[in-house]
Amino acid sequence: MDELKQKYLGAITDAADEQALEDLRIAALGKKGEISLKMRELGQMDPAVRQAAGAALNRLKDEIDAALRAKKAALADAALDERLKAEWLDVTLPGRPRRMGTIHPVSQVTEEVTAIFADMGFAVAEGPQIESDWYNFDALNIPPEHPARQEHDTFFMARAEGDDRPPHVLRTHTSPVQIRAMQTHGAPLRVIAPGRVYRMDMDQTHTPMFHQVEGLAIDRDLSMANLKWVLEEFCRAFFEVDQVELRFRASHFPFTEPSAEVDIRCSWEGGQLKIGEGDGWMEILGSGMVHPKVLAAGGIDPNEWQGFAFGLGIDRLAMLKYGIPDLRAFFESDLRWLRHYGFASLDLPTVHGGLSR
Repeated sequence: MDELKQKYLGAITDAADEQALEDLRIAALGKKGEISLKMRELGQMDPAVRQAAGAALNRLKDEIDAALRAKKAALADAALDERLKAEWLDVTLPGRPRRMGTIHPVSQVTEEVTAIFADMGFAVAEGPQIESDWYNFDALNIPPEHPARQEHDTFFMARAEGDDRPPHVLRTHTSPVQIRAMQTHGAPLRVIAPGRVYRMDMDQTHTPMFHQVEGLAIDRDLSMANLKWVLEEFCRAFFEVDQVELRFRASHFPFTEPSAEVDIRCSWEGGQLKIGEGDGWMEILGSGMVHPKVLAAGGIDPNEWQGFAFGLGIDRLAMLKYGIPDLRAFFESDLRWLRHYGFASLDLPTVHGGLSR
């Protein structure tokens, strides 16, 4: 035992590097190491001898293991000392630049829209993205035969056989949030409902998931004139122009009566969109006076109250304002476009006014 102890402790002391230290560990404590082999011989000894020899071998094993650890730490400290002597750091140099994260254009525009409507007294309302068939269609006066209620237009949630619960869908618009807001808060009411919506549209100009913001105002004497003013003020603030001219075209939506598509005067010069001037018109949203059946579904008496509603595509607003040419860019995995179109965090307006800090 003493010979093994002196042999390995001396060799550990003289080890010049970690590789030599590892070789010694294997030679002494590895599966075929000297000490390991002696441990196997204990089974062949008399019980009295085995007890004494086993205790001595265990002490030797612990001593060598401790010596290996101590030597390894000493070698690491010595290597660090040599590195510190050879290397130096100029603390006056500027730090290495790091690529900053950016805010997605959809998030930027959502915050812009929210801040603008907040200035006009609209609160933000939210609702679930998985809606019942009633909230998504029936409460909004969408009849059973409407194309939107077919599986080729809407994502219906799968149901197990025997499941008698009402059908549920991925919401096709944020209009169900308006019903929930009316049920919760009653009238008068002014809310916007931004969020994700889902439809079976998959081509170069449509994606199955996109973003909408819908607005709802209810009071006793609201009219299309109030709707027109709200939309004009929004367009002035969002597109940052003084002059805005809107054109209302008669249309049909099940949840509004009368209904109107809204166009904005614009021009294209050199491929650049200019709002508020020129001879062109561009459709930007749908709107109308809330249908009496929708008011009733929200628990509001249509004989006492009336209101207007409108809906805009957030993705399209982002493309128009910031010159993003292709809707598919919002969902590509290549992040180079986001680094080009993204926004620094300090450029983000908030509903509290000013810029975020």
